[in-house]
Amino acid sequence: MAQQMGNQPLIVLSEDSQRTSGQDAQSMNITAGKAVAESVRTTLGPKGMDKMLVDDSGNVVVTNDGVTILQEMDIEHPAANMVVEVAETQEDEVGDGTTTSVVIAGELLAKAEDLLEQDIHATILAQGYRQAAGKAKEILDDIAIEVDADDTETLQQIAGTAMTGKGAENSKDTLAQLVVDAVRAVADDEGVDTDNINVQTVVGGSVADSELVEGVIVGKERVHENMPYFAEDADIALLDTPIEVKETEIDTEVNVTDPDQLQQFLDQEEQQLREMVDQLEAVGADVVFCQKGIDDMAQHYLAQEGILAVRRAKKSDVKALSRSTGARIVSNLDDITADDLGFAGSVAEKEIGGDTKIFVEEVDEAKSVTLVLRGGTEHVVDEVERAIDDSLGVVRTTLEEGQVLPGGGAPETELALGLREYADSVGGREQLAVEAFADAIDVIPRTLAENAGLDPIDSLVDLRSQHADDESTAGLDAYSGGVVDMETDGVVEPLRVKTQAVESATEAAVMILRIDDVIAAGDLVGGKTCDDDGDDAPGGPGGPGGMGGGMGGMGGMGGMGGAM
Repeated sequence: MAQQMGNQPLIVLSEDSQRTSGQDAQSMNITAGKAVAESVRTTLGPKGMDKMLVDDSGNVVVTNDGVTILQEMDIEHPAANMVVEVAETQEDEVGDGTTTSVVIAGELLAKAEDLLEQDIHATILAQGYRQAAGKAKEILDDIAIEVDADDTETLQQIAGTAMTGKGAENSKDTLAQLVVDAVRAVADDEGVDTDNINVQTVVGGSVADSELVEGVIVGKERVHENMPYFAEDADIALLDTPIEVKETEIDTEVNVTDPDQLQQFLDQEEQQLREMVDQLEAVGADVVFCQKGIDDMAQHYLAQEGILAVRRAKKSDVKALSRSTGARIVSNLDDITADDLGFAGSVAEKEIGGDTKIFVEEVDEAKSVTLVLRGGTEHVVDEVERAIDDSLGVVRTTLEEGQVLPGGGAPETELALGLREYADSVGGREQLAVEAFADAIDVIPRTLAENAGLDPIDSLVDLRSQHADDESTAGLDAYSGGVVDMETDGVVEPLRVKTQAVESATEAAVMILRIDDVIAAGDLVGGKTCDDDGDDAPGGPGGPGGMGGGMGGMGGMGGMGGAM
């Protein structure tokens, strides 16, 4: 990049830097965003297809979860990564709707591209999109359905909807009930923290064998063979300190001159360990979970006292045990009292799926629970876990906000109709942007129809006809191909899934549209690399202005890598 100053060129950027400006930059970024959306579009809906992602090490992930696909893909283009962030935000906020948000963002960019070619300025588009998004939120709020926190049936329908189309679908009724029970168990005055629901996967059995343990499962086993396997009506001690001989704070040296002195030294160590175990026995502990180590001699003494002990328990497990049993985590054994102990009706060592674990159950009003997910293979179990994560998120969101929307493309069809009416009241060229926004929202019901093998035009016409007659809950049944009442059919999802998807997709699209200059320092932009001589490295020539690395199709997705 050089500017003329008098008769001398003024060099501003280094020779290695690459710059793409104006329409070339916009076109490149829009193409990147559209390619990301296209890569996950076929996974949308109950009949969406799965993707197999293989990394350099040969690890395989089979999923149709939008955010998982995008995170596993090796995407390098900066504009494409902005669209990936839409999915990640959606996942963090509500747990579901990641594919929806990305597909909407891609379609907003596609519609904007048409208007840019008609010389509509990007800032006008951005303003129109923002106005449309604001109106969209109002429309969604108007058609939202109130849900009571005690409405178990609706909560289970919401959980089931989030699982539809994923590997867990065949057992979704069973799993939906487990999810609702788990979320309700950990709910308190401050809301619902799904971190208190510990999800453990076990390969073996079928998905239907999954269960909810109202308590905690610790992936450890007792430290000594002579300890009991089972403790009934157990008082539980949680330690954040080792049951080992205390070391001095400073480096010391002990000189031993005869065997008696050595024996005294060893006896003193044993005495210390004995006192620690006596302390636990004196306060009435039946079970001990220790985050640190337990000395071999201390293990022997604990076994003698009939105390079941676990060492090096994970910090997260100990916190879950504290929340579940009411025990306080003790950092100094000298200070432990009976009031620090928690209670569980049953603590038992059991084998599940070939692994030995400690089950802490029968706790009063457990505020930390464990979902045990089963499946025939590791890939099945992993996909079930992803489906459960989505379901936990939507049930939590519903309990917190109490508003849901029908599924099956119903809210999007209502949005498109409402926004087209609203566009008439918008002055200037922004009206074209609002209409483009309405057309973009139609991508969801159209994609649902395409993925179900239906005619998208016929399906859209049927949907619009029903919604024009004030049937705001009419949606597309992907199985029968007809338009049915989604609320009656039990296909519902939280209001925030849609509002968040629309808001984050709009923000990402607007940000990308407002970029008219891309300046990259050095080696890498969108899949283009330069070797030491400045020549193109393998991966193809750059796109516009020597940038983009074949962004026309994300470098053919280069084995899910390449230009991505």
